Amino acid sequence: MRVTSIGHAGMLIETASVSIVCDPWFQPAFLGSWFVFPRNDQLSPALRQRIEDADYLYISHLHADHLDESFLRKHIKRDIAVLVPGYPTRELERRIRALGFTNIIRTIDTEELDLGHGVTAAIHVETSITDGPGGDSALVVSDGSTRLVDQNDCRTTDLDALRSHGPVDLHFLQYSGAIWYPMVYDETPHDMRRLCDAKVESQYARAINYVKAIDARYVVPSAGPPVFLDPELSHLNVITGDELSIFPDQRGFIERLQRHWRGNGIFNIPGTQIDISPDSVTVTHPLPQADVDAIFDDKAAYLATYASDWSGWLDDYKQTWAQPSDDLLERLQAWWRPLLAIAPHLRQAIGANALVRTGDLDILIDFPNGEVRRHAGEPFDFSFDIPRRLVETVANEQAVDWSNSLFLSCRFSAWRRGPFNEYLYNFFKSLSVVRIRRAEAEAIRKRFPDEEDAKDLAAEIELGGYVMQRYCPHRRADLTVFGEIEDGSLVCTLHGWRFDLGTGRCLTADDTAIRVRPSVEQDVTPTS
Repeated sequence: MRVTSIGHAGMLIETASVSIVCDPWFQPAFLGSWFVFPRNDQLSPALRQRIEDADYLYISHLHADHLDESFLRKHIKRDIAVLVPGYPTRELERRIRALGFTNIIRTIDTEELDLGHGVTAAIHVETSITDGPGGDSALVVSDGSTRLVDQNDCRTTDLDALRSHGPVDLHFLQYSGAIWYPMVYDETPHDMRRLCDAKVESQYARAINYVKAIDARYVVPSAGPPVFLDPELSHLNVITGDELSIFPDQRGFIERLQRHWRGNGIFNIPGTQIDISPDSVTVTHPLPQADVDAIFDDKAAYLATYASDWSGWLDDYKQTWAQPSDDLLERLQAWWRPLLAIAPHLRQAIGANALVRTGDLDILIDFPNGEVRRHAGEPFDFSFDIPRRLVETVANEQAVDWSNSLFLSCRFSAWRRGPFNEYLYNFFKSLSVVRIRRAEAEAIRKRFPDEEDAKDLAAEIELGGYVMQRYCPHRRADLTVFGEIEDGSLVCTLHGWRFDLGTGRCLTADDTAIRVRPSVEQDVTPTS
């Protein structure tokens, strides 16, 4: 099997008879904020031709750093066989069809599909609302002698299913940040340093736990980090390691692998080719090793050249952002009020007002009462400061997932009174009738667990001298895999949520707790 990196989570998988191009991303994403790192706009013509001639196309999920509609429209043949994850909703399939692709193969979650000549593929779906109602997925490919897991940034909790296909030779997975938190929040430099460091450690710990669970022969850092070439966002790039950011590059992760695992990490850049068989692995970079090293040894200079090359494109792109309109509030009211009416339990779980400031228009989302109106001084527990033209742009597009269309750009600032409230962001990810119904169902399920949920919650494990419920109450991560004891707290490394071991109280979010007790009861017999 041969696997060639094409940047970020993108790869070209080639066997003797079948080729699959996965998540090809070339056009800057998220309002022109994210660029591929290292850059992939200089791939060889031969590799580009192999990408365009692939037999199968796999798109893991809807996010713009995986679903590059511009590239697909211009460079992928319309009759290619498209492997679509078996999500409960058909949003991804509809987007693919809208681009003109007709040969759609809707797969069944975890089931192996015969691609011919001894090659099989299985797609595992993750459908938590936290990933957006569109979901996320991972791909497992075997050619009969070697097996690859392309986990990209899918935070699957069913590791037994992912391992069930057999021993893994190559494991591609995310290790770096892919979120706006905490950088956009209003924090002191000291607190921001603490939050960024904790987030990076959580990212690394989650990735290492996946690595240990899958136990592949070789691990390949994938799906990030992006770089930010707009001068307004350049502070988010990690160059020296001292930046207040959550986007370390693969050198840090390779070093972590060497300390906490076997150390079989494969360093790669766009164009790196990995040839693997049961007995050997060969890694071939598209550049001399000295040039590969220079990308990371002098990252500031590399990014300066990269930014200069794209500055004209970025200036032109910003001119496409919508201009202020006279009816923005009215359009948001007409859009959001019916959605709020559908989701009373979601609104109750948010439980407070959120303020959206656009510079010259302050919009209050009154979640308790299901209302959207101009702010008139009412108290609020959450706020977002977003440039007016960006709000106008996503409003014009009727963007149903603002995490994808707006928040991942990091082109805003935020504040909250208390801990993280996942239901608030679930609302912004669910701005359609279909999505808000799923978000409401998720809120009901999590706040009022049924009998099956109660069974899961009743399961217990022992970890670090404590007996606790097996599954994290956030997203049901298996704490036998993702649970770690650290400084008097339980840390679920899937998302970094922390719980006080004495009380079970969640230190990350309100209205969440875990059942926990010491594994050996203390002797409380009075002494005389």
